[in-house]
Amino acid sequence: MNNKLLIDQVGVFWEKHIIPTLFEYIKIPNKSPSFDVNWKQNGHMDKVLHMAKKWAEEHLPKNAELIIKESPEKTPLLLIDIAGTKDGNILMYGHLDKQPEMEGWNNGLGPWDPVLKDGKLYGRGGADDGYALFASMCAIKALLNQGLNTPRILILIEFSEESGSPDLPHYIELCSDLIGKPELVICLDSGAGDYKRFWTTTSLRGLIGCSLEVGVLKEGVHSGGASGHVPSSFRIARLLLSRLEDERSGEIKLNELHTTIPDYRVSETERFVDILGREVVDEFPWKDDMEPSTDDLVEGVLRRTWRPALSVVGANGLPPSENAGNVLRPYTKLQLSIRIPPMVDQDLAQEVVVRALSKNVPHKATVVVECEEAASGWSAPETSAWLVKAINKASLDYFEEQDCSMSEGGTIPFMAMLGERFPDAQFVITGVLGPGSNAHGPNEFLHIPYAKKLTCCIASIINDFQ
Repeated sequence: MNNKLLIDQVGVFWEKHIIPTLFEYIKIPNKSPSFDVNWKQNGHMDKVLHMAKKWAEEHLPKNAELIIKESPEKTPLLLIDIAGTKDGNILMYGHLDKQPEMEGWNNGLGPWDPVLKDGKLYGRGGADDGYALFASMCAIKALLNQGLNTPRILILIEFSEESGSPDLPHYIELCSDLIGKPELVICLDSGAGDYKRFWTTTSLRGLIGCSLEVGVLKEGVHSGGASGHVPSSFRIARLLLSRLEDERSGEIKLNELHTTIPDYRVSETERFVDILGREVVDEFPWKDDMEPSTDDLVEGVLRRTWRPALSVVGANGLPPSENAGNVLRPYTKLQLSIRIPPMVDQDLAQEVVVRALSKNVPHKATVVVECEEAASGWSAPETSAWLVKAINKASLDYFEEQDCSMSEGGTIPFMAMLGERFPDAQFVITGVLGPGSNAHGPNEFLHIPYAKKLTCCIASIINDFQ
């Protein structure tokens, strides 16, 4: 493979065909079904599907087929099946649904307003993970343009990942013959520790998403007449959360949500910290003199990758401060996001959480716990020798730095599904979500120079496939 030619071809393709398309993609508020219950009626998903389909048709290799699956009441699935000229079966993955807007965007930026500034494309969904389809096609076309032989490659793009991929198991079964038995899975939906090298993700946490609603009254009443006699719904919710979490340390109390961290993952984390140093802390937008939960950098990384954690990510029943009267509110509803380590049984963990929140409720308050489908974590199998060599070579060729691997604190349900279904497959889980990229939050950006180099690395790894 001609590396210089590859760099030139990838660069031109990104500038001419990917960046303009991502501008249009960012403008579409294609929120995942969990955040837009009327997603079908609103038509944003259909608009993105049509855009992706049209783009793919324009750039489809001669030996490829574009397939759309859309079962009733389910989000669509887009597949591109590219016939191979050598043995092997590669599956590439991405998604085109988005997280909601989130507050806090800087002046001049917004979730649906693409802005290119200093090599970074700002807007919701460009980095997580709208670029994946286009970068995957770019890498494959660059190889084909050099006349190189490639294995059979199937690109799979879903539309419900940000909701926990509830529709994906259905499509995995429906398309089982088409998917076949991949020997290598490439996912572009993960992160990067910095923008100086090629990163791979070796483990992901799982997720339990649920709401906790505590009701104490049929309607709100004057706090002067009721407080003290009528227990506060917020206080009861706080007591229930303390069954899950030590509020002083943040440690999760339920044993079923913990796992023993493998020694090799601890060693991997130590190397990760050796490379990045204080960047593992400084990457976060700390406010004023805010301090992390621990000064031990390795322990801090393990806490966000291999230990369970609770976040309250939303609430109902709480009026905005400017509209808050002196009323003892009838209920409090909290939306909980509970990250669970790899190798933890997500169904058992969810069962234990529900039981802890709903049994023996103080003052016999009414408690309702509603859960989304739990998502399991994932830990990669041992990387084969050829893939270790291919990854390191790609990083040295296009970044001039050795690669590095890391554990991630987020969830990609598809990886756990594939890991269970294809235990012998190799995985390259990577992505552009490096420091400051802020997926799911305000000011999300796609680092264009890094994305171009990452695309070259993916092409190189495919070329070295054995």
